[in-house]
Amino acid sequence: MAGDEVYGADPGLRAWLEASGAGYVLAVACDHRVPFGGDTCRGDALLGRVPARAWQQVSCGKGAKGHRLYDWAFLRLDHHGEPAPGALAGQHWLMVRRHQRTGELAFYRCWMPRPVPLAALVGVAGQRWRIEERFQTGKGLVGLDQHQVRRWRSWYRWATLAMLAHAFLVVAAVTDQASDPASPELTKLTCNEVQHLFAALVAAPVVDAGHRLRWSVWRRRRQARARTCHYRRQATES
Repeated sequence: MAGDEVYGADPGLRAWLEASGAGYVLAVACDHRVPFGGDTCRGDALLGRVPARAWQQVSCGKGAKGHRLYDWAFLRLDHHGEPAPGALAGQHWLMVRRHQRTGELAFYRCWMPRPVPLAALVGVAGQRWRIEERFQTGKGLVGLDQHQVRRWRSWYRWATLAMLAHAFLVVAAVTDQASDPASPELTKLTCNEVQHLFAALVAAPVVDAGHRLRWSVWRRRRQARARTCHYRRQATES
C-alpha cells in the first residue's frame, strides 16, 4: 500500500495494516518521529546515520521525459511492543528519497512481512504518481473539480458522473491499446487523446473528420519522437 503524509502519520492505520499482513510505503513529514536506537527521533535527524555509500540511484517509474531517477537510502527502525496475535513481526524501515539536482528530501515509513530489496519499496512509492495523474486527468478532462454545488447529494451526483466519464476514457484507451497496439513510432492512445477525438468526432462533429484523425496521428508521432529523445539524452547523461 502507498499513501501520502496524512496516512503515514496515522499510527492506527499502520498498526491495522501490519496486523493484516499488508506491507506499506507511506510518506511522512520530515519532523515525523520514528523509533531508532532505543529512542524516538525526527526523520531528518537520522540523515547523519546514512553513509554516503548507502545511497542508491533507483527509478521509481517511467515519465514522459525519462525515468524518474532519485537517490534512495533506508534505515532499519526499532519495533516497540509485540506484534498482534497471528500477525508477523516484519521489518520496519525509514526510506529517504533525495532529488539529484535540488537535494530535496522526502521520507517514507515502510513495513513488510518479509525482507524485500530497496527497488521493490521504491516501486511501491512510485505508484502514487499513477493515482495523482488520475486525479489530474479527472479534473482537467471531465471537470471533477468544477462543481458549483452546496449540498452533499448534488456533489455526489456530480462526482459520480465525472468519474463515470473518466472511466469511459480509460476503458476506451485501454481497449484500443489491446486491440490495436501502437507502433513504436506512435505513443499509446491516452485519455487526453480520446477526449480530444470524442469531442471532435462525437460530441460536436466537425466537417473534416479525416483531418482531425490525421492531426491525432501526427501529434502522437511527435510525442513519441520527443519521448525517445528524452530517454536517449538521459541515458547519455548517466
